[in-house]
Parts: sequence; structure tokens; C-alpha cells
Amino acid sequence: MLEEFLYKKADFPSCHSATILELTNGELLCTFFGGTYERHPDVEIRISRKTREGKWLEPVSVANGIQPNGTRLPTWNPVLFQPAGGVLTLYYKVGPSPKEWWGEYKTSTDNGHTWSAAQKLEAPILGPIKNKPIQLKDGVILSGSSSEENGWRIHVERSIDGGKTWNLIGPLNDGKKIRAIQPTLLTYKDGSIQMLSRTSNKDNELIAENWSTDEGLTWSEMKMTSLPNNNSGLDAVTLKDGRQLLIYNHATRNQPKMGHKGRGVINLAVSKDGKNWEAALVLDYIDEAEKQYSYPSIIQTKDGLVHIVYTWHRERIKHVVIDPDKLVTYPIKNGKWPADKIPLVKSTEK
Repeated sequence: MLEEFLYKKADFPSCHSATILELTNGELLCTFFGGTYERHPDVEIRISRKTREGKWLEPVSVANGIQPNGTRLPTWNPVLFQPAGGVLTLYYKVGPSPKEWWGEYKTSTDNGHTWSAAQKLEAPILGPIKNKPIQLKDGVILSGSSSEENGWRIHVERSIDGGKTWNLIGPLNDGKKIRAIQPTLLTYKDGSIQMLSRTSNKDNELIAENWSTDEGLTWSEMKMTSLPNNNSGLDAVTLKDGRQLLIYNHATRNQPKMGHKGRGVINLAVSKDGKNWEAALVLDYIDEAEKQYSYPSIIQTKDGLVHIVYTWHRERIKHVVIDPDKLVTYPIKNGKWPADKIPLVKSTEK
């Protein structure tokens, strides 16, 4: 229905890792990190607002990694979340690298116009590591998280008091047999919960999954799905009608004609059961060195539409709006995208 950029020019050259949220007043907030380049100490957390008039406002800095002693560290992977009846919260990471970072958060009581001072999460809690938490019908909040200092390992952070306190569940893999990070969570009408995760496995480049049937208290053994993963972030959302939407790079890291590390294509897939997936859309495609579409975030707003944001060549954040009721889908068989039905057409770059 719509594709646009949050901005075309900014006072920082590089950006990455966006998430999006619908506010209670109908506006949209999108947060991402931006600076000279990823890992540079000047990287700060930025927020853009889309007003009800349909205009994205200029991104503003809302958090940085300046320490009490004046040392400056990069910030990473911001996530916006607002529990039912609760306060708007911005989670993000601070530290020289993902192996050494820690979690911080800020809150807002005026729809993100102003923010509290930064508060540090108490280790080992890191906060949502890339993707949005989910809140179950009884109020339980589940946040998918992961660590990288001792292998790539997934865990879940669970709250029963609206996000005031958290319990860590996991790790859910050993970080060696399957290296996995950055999970996203889906819910089903029978009460089960599915976790899908990014992986880094040279011989088995696939999205990983775990399942829970007790509100995230225990999880099944991590196994591989049939869908490819190029060691890049993904996200998913459960629609109001029960379908699942997955936004990801349908490619492996060294797959020919898939651009920079498989990030030259970004795809939307649909499933009713989380096991059988169908191809819906190719949002962007380009096969050029250093060009990439990556780290997507997806939500469904109150009007039923689906909003997706993702990194556009590390230069801008792109926003796409989709009507999920108008999607035409085709089965993904043996993990292969049905290119004869939904072809890879090079995007017109502007």
C-alpha cells in the first residue's frame, strides 16, 4: 500500500536495527541506532515519529553511551515496547561489542516526546535483544533475548508484573551445536508459543525454532526449520486472524545473486501453523556489492494493516505498509522461494 523512507538526509551517515511501535494515540514511533558506523562510539539511539497526518518527523537522538567518567561507548539494537495499560519503554544496549554490552532502558509518559534518565538492567537481564516482546492474554510478558560472550545462546526474559521485574529462562541452546541469537515470538490459538531465531552455522544455514506450551516457562529443544537464514536478523508477528507473518532475508550468506552476504533480498512469508510457510512478497531486491536490506521489524496496527521497517543500505530506514487481507501466497517447498510465482525484480533505487 505504501513504501517510503523515514528520512532521506540526516546528520549521521549510517543507521541500522529499526523497530516500530503504534502509540495509543495512533501515531507511529520508529527507533534505530545511527552514527558514523556500527561500533563507533558516536552511535546513538534515534527516534522518528509519524504523525496522524502521515508525515515522518526528523529523527532525534534520545540515548547515548556516555558514561559517568566521560567515556563514550556505542549504543545498539533499540526496541520499543508498551505493555497494556503500562508505560512506554525504550530498551537498548550499551558497550564496545555484543560480547561486552549490557542492557539499559528509558521510559516515557508523553508518547515519546520526553524520556526519563537511563536505567541499567541488572545482569544477566539484557532486555529484548532485537525484536519486540509479546504480552499474553493474562498479562505475562515474554522478551526474546540472547548473549554472545559464551557462544551464541538464546534465552527468554519473563515478567508477571508488567515489566517491573524479570526472570531469565534458559539458555535454550548450547551455542555450539546451533549458534543462535535475536529470537522473535509468535502465539497460537491453542496457547503454544513459537520462537524463531537467527543462526550462524556454516553447514546448516537455516532459521532455528523452539516451542513452549506453558507460557514460556519451558521450551522444546532447538531445531532447524526449512527456511534459510544468512546470519542476519528477522522478525515476525501474529495477526489478529491467527496467521503468522515472517519478514526475513530468504537467502544463505554466500548464495549467488543475493547481494551482500545474502542481504540483497528481503521477503515476507505467511503461515497458519508455523511449520508450513508460503511466499507472499519480495519487498526489495538488488545484487550489488555492499548493498543490503536487513534487520526488519514488523507489527500489525489497530486498523489491521501491517507495518514493516528495515535497514536500507545502512543509509536510511525504509517503511512499508501492507494489507494482509490482499496477500496472494504460494507454497515454499523444501525451503526454496517460488521465484516463478513471485520473481526477484530489481528494486528501483531512489
